[in-house]
Amino acid sequence: MTDEATLIEMYRKMLKIRHFEQRVYYLFLEGAIPGTLHLYTGQEAVAVGVCSNLRRDDFILSTHRPHGHYIAKGGGVDRLMAELFGKETGCCKGKGGSMHICDFGVGMPPAIAIVGANVPIAAGIALSFKMNVTGQVVACFFGEGAINQGMWHEGVNIAAVWKLPVVLVCENNLYAASTHVSKATLVRNISERACAYGIPGVVVDGNDVLAVFEATKKAVQRARQGLGPTLVDCLTYRHGGHSRGDPATYRPKDEVEEWLKKDPIPRFKAKLIEMKILTEKKSEEIEKDIVEEIEEAVKFARESPLPLAETALEDIYA
Repeated sequence: MTDEATLIEMYRKMLKIRHFEQRVYYLFLEGAIPGTLHLYTGQEAVAVGVCSNLRRDDFILSTHRPHGHYIAKGGGVDRLMAELFGKETGCCKGKGGSMHICDFGVGMPPAIAIVGANVPIAAGIALSFKMNVTGQVVACFFGEGAINQGMWHEGVNIAAVWKLPVVLVCENNLYAASTHVSKATLVRNISERACAYGIPGVVVDGNDVLAVFEATKKAVQRARQGLGPTLVDCLTYRHGGHSRGDPATYRPKDEVEEWLKKDPIPRFKAKLIEMKILTEKKSEEIEKDIVEEIEEAVKFARESPLPLAETALEDIYA
């Protein structure tokens, strides 16, 4: 059984992701954040359930929806907010923006917006871990829209053949942008794809953080033991559209309403109260602290300087 401190920290991180995304939602409307946004609201249980099993030196590979992954892995909301503002105090010095969050200090190489492209990169990083016998693992996040990409197949296959320490995390929110998963693949569960590569595949309730935690725990242990990857299919649902400008009118109203009833944060809160680990008062205190922390992050981002033009070619690999 997970200790109480870990459970409270999981709840705190889920709330922090939710409040961060809600704040960013309105900051974008103000014009404070350039570019576009792909928010993680509704999927918090996946990132937190997975990352709560990882060590500081384990790596995660993210997607175009990286804010939640970064916070779950231990990244600071001040540097994340500054990055979204395009400021030099951001985790990528203002050069990455929302879709390319990176912080090697918490084990997060640059998030990759190209669908499925992070899977072969995860395999490459995992190969270096295996060759150097570091005991580290890589958790690679992707949506169900990635599973028909050639890069996904190649990355999963080589990770399986070479028994690389990778945990393959499918954040199955049913829609690849506006395309429902049923129109892209006939398998009932994405986890069924695992048998083609000779690796385990499991399907879990992605809105139940404890279910995600337990499934990932086994997958991480297997990876550390040198037994290779596991495909974890997490059934979840984004609360908004694909990106900030997407009204998501392609989703049936009754479907949205049913999924909103499965919101992972109230579910986990109720569970913790039932377990007598959390009280309403304690929950309010946690939420108050988080709101204050995020407002401090907004202040930090607003007051931070923009990158100087002469630094544009610094930190460039090629």
